[in-house]
Amino acid sequence: MSRFVNSCILLLKRIFHFYYDGFRGMSGWGRKVWIIILIKLFIMFAILKIFFFQDFLSKNYHTDKEKSEHVLEQLTNSPDNHDR
Repeated sequence: MSRFVNSCILLLKRIFHFYYDGFRGMSGWGRKVWIIILIKLFIMFAILKIFFFQDFLSKNYHTDKEKSEHVLEQLTNSPDNHDR
C-alpha cells in the first residue's frame, strides 16, 4: 500500500479509538442523552422520510431520461418561473 493510504488508515483508527474510549468512559446520564439523540435522528431520517418525503421522480416519471430531463429543467429554470 502507499504511504498515503497507510496514513489514512492510521488516522481513521485513531479517530475510532478516540470516540470508542470516550463513549466507554461516559457516565450513565451521558449514555441516556446519546440514546435519546439517536432515537430522534432515527425518527427524523427514517420515519419522516417514509411518510412525508415520497419519491417524486419515480412516481411521476418512468424512465431515467424523463427523470433527468425534469431535474435539468428544474435546475436551469430561473426562480421567477417556479411560482407560475
